[in-house]
Amino acid sequence: MLKLLLLTDTYGRLRYWTAITLYLLILILGSLPGARQDIGQLASGLILHSLAYAGLTFLIFTGSSGLPRQRAVKAVLTIAAMGALDETIQSFFPYRHGTVSDWAVDCSAACLTASALYWLWQRYRN
Repeated sequence: MLKLLLLTDTYGRLRYWTAITLYLLILILGSLPGARQDIGQLASGLILHSLAYAGLTFLIFTGSSGLPRQRAVKAVLTIAAMGALDETIQSFFPYRHGTVSDWAVDCSAACLTASALYWLWQRYRN
């Protein structure tokens, strides 16, 4: 059942739109005053960015169509744009700040996740 939900094309569109919804929640919740400081007590920014954008990469990769290489490229480029928009939005709030290093963490998490998924997809989907 888990394989059907997470890896088959049957629920691909659902996974893709789940990624978009989760991203919008990240933007909204991250813009609330004090929210980042509260969650920062549980995990560092590095951990939060890595896990959030790796998860989004998984959802976008498995929710996209095409060959594994196309899925990987789409996922990484989408995450790069999402991360850049997130950091840009943060720079407009006086209690937040957007940084290139956070964006680099987002892109690194996307590249690592997409690479692992590409390798696994090639190996186990065929």
